[in-house]
Amino acid sequence: MSVFASPDVPGFGSDLPIPWWLLLVKAVAIFVFLVVMTLFAIWWERRVVARMQHRIGPNRVGPFGLLQSLADGVKLALKEDIIPKAADKVVFVLAPIISVTPAFMAFAVIPFGPEVSIFGHRTALQLTDLPVAVLYVLAVASVGIYGIVLAGWSSGSTYPLLGGLRSSAQMISYEVAMGLSFVGVFIYAGSMSTSQIVAAQTQYWYAILLAPSFVIYVVSMVGETNRAPFDLPEAEGELVGGFHTEYSSLKFALFFLAEYINMVTVSALATTLFLGGWHAPFGVTSFWAGANHGWWPIIWFVLKVLIALFVFIWLRGTLPRLRYDQFMRLGWKVLIPSSLGWLLLVATVRAVNAQYNLQSRDVLLYGGAGIVVILLLTFIPDLLATRPSEEPEGEPEWDAMAGGHPVPPMPGQSRPVLTGARASDDDDDLPTEDDT
Repeated sequence: MSVFASPDVPGFGSDLPIPWWLLLVKAVAIFVFLVVMTLFAIWWERRVVARMQHRIGPNRVGPFGLLQSLADGVKLALKEDIIPKAADKVVFVLAPIISVTPAFMAFAVIPFGPEVSIFGHRTALQLTDLPVAVLYVLAVASVGIYGIVLAGWSSGSTYPLLGGLRSSAQMISYEVAMGLSFVGVFIYAGSMSTSQIVAAQTQYWYAILLAPSFVIYVVSMVGETNRAPFDLPEAEGELVGGFHTEYSSLKFALFFLAEYINMVTVSALATTLFLGGWHAPFGVTSFWAGANHGWWPIIWFVLKVLIALFVFIWLRGTLPRLRYDQFMRLGWKVLIPSSLGWLLLVATVRAVNAQYNLQSRDVLLYGGAGIVVILLLTFIPDLLATRPSEEPEGEPEWDAMAGGHPVPPMPGQSRPVLTGARASDDDDDLPTEDDT
């Protein structure tokens, strides 16, 4: 029986005992799945971004370059491991471990499929489940952020410290919005268990029924994983490399691994909470009755996760990095107020529906459309705001010694008109029409 199992969750706990070795098999399978998905995601990102930029991408190591990520991992492992002299060595070594361990742990409650038979034992395609499984994922993900913060602090350098501070601000800002986006799912599903939330989406996916919650979660998951355009903790244009500037070899590889595993985890969580989990897409069950039975649901689950990963890659290849003030404004002034307003609507609809038996689907769809319109209206003041002209009024003055040494006039500047003896002496040095 699983250590975290509870008899309150159907399919787990005392009502479905399984041997310890089967739990070990499922744990190893999840570990292998995450490592393989990381290697594939790195290759896929390089290939997709290369196609967007009209390049080829990795295509030498293995078929279609599929083994390029493995070769890069071996290269990182063989590099020299350097620890800065000013670093706190204990925390410096523990930080990447703290960052990567929760990334694996968060996947323990993600359901891959329904109950199947493995070596004669009926078990769900999920390591375990909890009555508060989604809160467990949030708690574990927040611990992983501390690895980044400690890495920046323990490096004994300015730029990693700034990256760690940005990471802490990012954790506070976007985890609040992410948690609020889940509340609508909890209210409508009546549970925090991941398996029960998937079961509640048999007819309608919450990405459609709770569209504003889905949009807010998508934005928050990009910020939570430090991916572009929210990759401020590792902004190489201003912080060299950010929190991992002083890291090398396997320690740097662990941060790299944690980032991509977190991408897979938040994509799997989006699939579980909003995209129907392991259920087949709409219309497939109409001509294939067994699409949601046996081992086939794993295919639908992986395909949905890959689509979510493509969104990460697409954003990185198309959007520039946000400024810090834009980043904080989006989190505190747009996402969090919109989440609170949407939750008020969801709770009101559920309460009214319980008393008057209204069609809550229509109310939520129209209400969600209204929330989206309100979100768009928040950007109108910025678009209509009058900004000062970048061109200065009049001709700028030219100071030859402004930088501490003589400089020529810049475009749009002219030399001052000299008078008196200096003007006559200076004019003698200028070329005339006869000289040219």
